[in-house]
Amino acid sequence: MSDVLVIIPTYNEKENIELIINAVFDQEKDFHVLVVDDNSPDGTAQIVKSLMQQYPNSLFIEERSGKNGLGTAYIHGFKWALAKGYKYIIEMDADFSHNPKDLIRLYNACSIDGADVSVGSRYSQGVNVVNWPMKRVLLSYFASKYVRFITGIPVHDTTAGFVCYKKKVLETIQLDKIRFVGYAFQIEMKFKSWKHKFTIKEVSVVFTDRTKGESKMSGGIVYEALFGVIKMRLKGLR
Repeated sequence: MSDVLVIIPTYNEKENIELIINAVFDQEKDFHVLVVDDNSPDGTAQIVKSLMQQYPNSLFIEERSGKNGLGTAYIHGFKWALAKGYKYIIEMDADFSHNPKDLIRLYNACSIDGADVSVGSRYSQGVNVVNWPMKRVLLSYFASKYVRFITGIPVHDTTAGFVCYKKKVLETIQLDKIRFVGYAFQIEMKFKSWKHKFTIKEVSVVFTDRTKGESKMSGGIVYEALFGVIKMRLKGLR
């Protein structure tokens, strides 16, 4: 039994899912993987199920009936991980924007260095983003600056989706009360972790934009992130 679970949410990731799963299992650390698939019409779940024969005790899948948002997929995975007793839970994208070789660095930041939350950060040491258009880089960078200014949270990359949580963090922050589903979900998770006085450590990583499949980024997600943080901050003050 591994002490760490990597959660990978998917929707139409047939081009990437086998490659990313194999890459995770190629690491020296014994990571377990849970894929949370939102009824992908391209057959992503079927690919995962076929790989489960190769990794029978370390690869798992949870299939949901519809496309209900990134946040709810992660919360589903978090609850599954807590029920199974994992001590460390890592969020990771399926599209190789997060380098599997950095998994051990996030894990060690919590398991060895003592952080409660470790964040794979694009902006803690300059701007480490590859293959993004400048417009998107600027939007992401200044959105994180904006969030940090509004909320006061001491994290440079507040929208990062490459994060390791200790079990006690997820048990404490009341997952059923998380209200955002897009990029603001990532902000809310970090904000609530910080408000509960958990230690957050940023681990500098290089973020590489996907080369296969389609981005799930939308204007609504950005709107939620930009305006939702004000409500979150006001609620936090109360």
